Amino acid sequence: MTAQVPHILVVGGGYVGMYTAYGLRRAARKGRIRVTVVDPRSVMTYQPFLPEAAAGSVEPRHVVVPLRKTLKGCRVVTGRVTGIDHANRVAKVMPEEGPEYELAYDQVVVALGSIARTLPIPGLAEEATGFKNVEEAIALRNKVLDRLDVASSQPDPALRKSALTFVFVGGGYAGVEAFAELEDMARYATRYYDNIKPEDMRWVLVEATGRILPEVGTDLGKYTVDQLRKRKMDIKLETRLESCEKGHVILSDGDEFDADTIVWTAGVKANPALAGTDFPLDEKGRVKCLPNLRIEGLEDAWSAGDNAAVPDLTSETGAYCAPNAQHAVRQANRLAANILRVVDGQPPQDYKHKYVGSVASLGLHKGVAQLYGVKVKGWPAWFLHRTYHVSRVPTFNRKARVILDWTLALFFRREVISLGSLQMPNEEFRRATRS
Repeated sequence: MTAQVPHILVVGGGYVGMYTAYGLRRAARKGRIRVTVVDPRSVMTYQPFLPEAAAGSVEPRHVVVPLRKTLKGCRVVTGRVTGIDHANRVAKVMPEEGPEYELAYDQVVVALGSIARTLPIPGLAEEATGFKNVEEAIALRNKVLDRLDVASSQPDPALRKSALTFVFVGGGYAGVEAFAELEDMARYATRYYDNIKPEDMRWVLVEATGRILPEVGTDLGKYTVDQLRKRKMDIKLETRLESCEKGHVILSDGDEFDADTIVWTAGVKANPALAGTDFPLDEKGRVKCLPNLRIEGLEDAWSAGDNAAVPDLTSETGAYCAPNAQHAVRQANRLAANILRVVDGQPPQDYKHKYVGSVASLGLHKGVAQLYGVKVKGWPAWFLHRTYHVSRVPTFNRKARVILDWTLALFFRREVISLGSLQMPNEEFRRATRS
């Protein structure tokens, strides 16, 4: 370790990791600090655009940000941090290939984020897919369009019905937006099939509580349910998924049916890799933080985002900041500024941000939003959703590409091509070797 040039280790390349490193990159290029970012993926995924990427409204490559291109001046390591010994300022890194090694640092930023929160439901691991990265979004798009092809070519009524049944578990942002966007795409795609009508499909949203989209408020949540039901979509509130073995779905309300497509979006939890560190964790497995984003009781250690319990200074009830992109991006900016303040011998400043509100897309030209207490529905809400998120996408390059995708969509019809073979690119060659 070099005292004159502090080494900042950023563990994770998601919202917090990438934006923190982005805020430090100029200082790194000037030689004031060294910055290393470690993540298993070499890109950052802008998750709010995953539903549009799955529905074909945005090119999937345009919702990911390449870390090495964006973080010039920083070192990017493709690998996993398997343990952190902060007492000795050392992290264990498992690269994509080769043996594990130790990486020394002066300050560390813990930005491991979250993973899908799953339950021990029979068949879930084998039959369901998640919706947290661009690969899952592409695979889900391919699966939906492929099931339309199967149903169109399938004379067996039972197999056809199963192919046209799509189940989403979880009524939060990810679940509702993916559910609505993909139904909108599939409904549009049926015009190209002479034997499939929109009413032949069954779209089922399963939510364990009595409401969906709690972030937009009770009224807009109810409005969303009403709008989805008007589209003949089956919204099951206060219902749990009991089993989905071999694609046979059993729900707590007694309903049973076969479904080829099952998507799990029922919440997230802090990355369990945090258990391999010597940082203080709360009962939810999150790193305990002070309002200035320092890890509680430690020097030279910082955290923010989904894996951190950060006090919400705007709350009078002692609540913590919600695990969403709105807080994560702003926390990362404050975190980067605080690290530079500490390097310069100044005290860090507290993070304080009053929640602005929420926006959600329900398909093309449909949405709901609540901003500064004002409720918006329909096309204006959909426009606000796009405007807000394109302003949040990192780098001008990505903003321009997303806007170009939307502009082209005004003049050309939606693409409804399945590239399912990409998931098994060698299958045709294997068949050839066996013939």
